[in-house]
Amino acid sequence: MIPIRDNQPSYSLPVVTYFLMAVNLLVFIVQIQIGFDNQAFFYTYGLVPAKYSVPEMSKYFSTANQFLSVFSYMFLHGGFLHFMGNMWSLYIFGDNVEEHFGSLRFLGFYLICGTISGFFHFLTNPASSMPTIGASGAIAGVMGAYFLLFPKSKILTLIPIIIIPWFVEIPAFIFLGIWFFMQVLNATGSGAGAGIAWWAHIGGFAAGFLMVKFNTRVPETGLNKKIGQYTARKHTPKLQMITPLNETGSLDLSGNIEVTTIESITGAQKLVTIPWGFYKPLYKVKIPPGVKQGTKLKLKGMGKSTAAGLKGDMYLTVNIKNAI
Repeated sequence: MIPIRDNQPSYSLPVVTYFLMAVNLLVFIVQIQIGFDNQAFFYTYGLVPAKYSVPEMSKYFSTANQFLSVFSYMFLHGGFLHFMGNMWSLYIFGDNVEEHFGSLRFLGFYLICGTISGFFHFLTNPASSMPTIGASGAIAGVMGAYFLLFPKSKILTLIPIIIIPWFVEIPAFIFLGIWFFMQVLNATGSGAGAGIAWWAHIGGFAAGFLMVKFNTRVPETGLNKKIGQYTARKHTPKLQMITPLNETGSLDLSGNIEVTTIESITGAQKLVTIPWGFYKPLYKVKIPPGVKQGTKLKLKGMGKSTAAGLKGDMYLTVNIKNAI
């Protein structure tokens, strides 16, 4: 299963997600220059359990290197597909999780998940002399948090059937649940010796899940809120899906449309899609300048219809995000 996108909107710019992707890209470019067959590089900056547990190996690495490796390993990748797969998953799931935690906490969250992921790998392979690399464990933490925070979000997924691409929307809790089950299956089954740190993925996912719970117990400093004033998106998505509601006995439908504070002041143009089998799958909506929270916009003829040709209307209630 290949995730294409999710439908969970984000109302702030995921600056830390983009920063982490940029750092990974820069390191990947360095790796291209060095060469992916440079074993000395991977042993120096990768996570090698034997560095910490086997005296014959640990004596070759300083305490500073042993500490650095706990973090540096999560920015290294073994090839283009490894790199792209991780960055794509971070891109899809990172923005919403970052918005939940706030930028600074998300950075700490990401690094902690990566560290716990590495610790799980160490516990299950304490004497291994093979370097473990990749952002997979940290990103598994992001996925674990997403699983708990947005279980009903839909993930547009590509499922290749031989040579035929099949696109289907899968609820996040099912998509991520299947992903987690596959990690456990591989870790405990035939995939255990495939050279992939399955237990690191499992540990990262569990860490992300638990840290969502722990985050509620950490007092706010107010710094994330201040940063949020600068990272808040100026616009909601151009295309929005409307989930219509209908009152019994009426042809009219109702739904919500989301705009930012700036859009409510200046006005905006949106495209909405309504999954009801209407004549127009896409409908242009003009948000007039100066709308207030709760303002109702009328879409004529977009309600239910009868066999006699009567049509109801659609009423969209304006929901202002990032209200000031």
